[in-house]
Amino acid sequence: MKIVVLDGYGMNPGDLSWDAMNALGELTVYDRTAPADVAERAKEADIVLTNKVVLDKSKIQALPKLKYIGVLATGYNVVDTAFARERGIAVTNIPAYSTESVVQMTFAHILNVMNRVGHYAEQNSHGRWSSNPDFCYWDTPLPELAGKTIGIVGLGNIGHRVACVARAFGMDVFACTSKNASELPEGIQKTTLEGLLGISDILTLHCPLTDSTREIINKESLAKMKQGAILINTGRGPLVNEQDVAEALHSGQLGAYGADVMCQEPPEADNPLLSAPNAFLTPHVAWATYEARVRLMDIATANVKAFIEGKPVNVVNS
Repeated sequence: MKIVVLDGYGMNPGDLSWDAMNALGELTVYDRTAPADVAERAKEADIVLTNKVVLDKSKIQALPKLKYIGVLATGYNVVDTAFARERGIAVTNIPAYSTESVVQMTFAHILNVMNRVGHYAEQNSHGRWSSNPDFCYWDTPLPELAGKTIGIVGLGNIGHRVACVARAFGMDVFACTSKNASELPEGIQKTTLEGLLGISDILTLHCPLTDSTREIINKESLAKMKQGAILINTGRGPLVNEQDVAEALHSGQLGAYGADVMCQEPPEADNPLLSAPNAFLTPHVAWATYEARVRLMDIATANVKAFIEGKPVNVVNS
């Protein structure tokens, strides 16, 4: 089997080993692949692995030997799964490998907004504390999480774990979810998105990106939120209208926006969020802890092995 990895650098910049994957076939790993180079690089491949390189209908048509596409992520919108199915090509993903890491980043954003650790560390590195007349100082609000209301949009693996951590902080937890209220763990109350908007001190997004969830946070929904509420997005960039969020930050309707994802990645230099007040943006690294990437590599290898053995797992287009 000839195995081609189109963009391996994102998952493995050099601190992981491809040896287990290499044992399964003739492996070629490219750090990055431009769209124009996909056909040439993968023309002999039986198996192609991709993270963000798009494999649409035209790309798949140009790969006559292709039997399997492994997406090196949970989301698989980079692949035309319906056309792959027509061609008899299995498509797999990597489910639930980064749950703990994304939950950790979600609360890193929340705690950064609440306690402004970065702000104070930066000030103190320039002498603010050293020249202060008192033993301490603060120039931002310092609220507690305990007793605050967190609204969670989407209660899958990540949303559920966010709820558990929030409860440990003493927060009141509400969720917008397709699950029945009777199925929810103790301490999580079900409501609608509309309901969340009006009660949440912190609103955090953990739903998949679909036609119905695209830009669920927009000018209209932001206007229904508590003034000064905090919005967190470690899900997908297009869940929000970025211009509307930036305007809400400028007006003070939104107190802060913490996000690890954007509509375009990397973002354009003139993206309005990059200069908006109280916008805290990290470069899509919630998934990228060492431990999560080890799990990703292990599951990706197991997926390929299972396919070669005729017992495919984690197939998303069956």
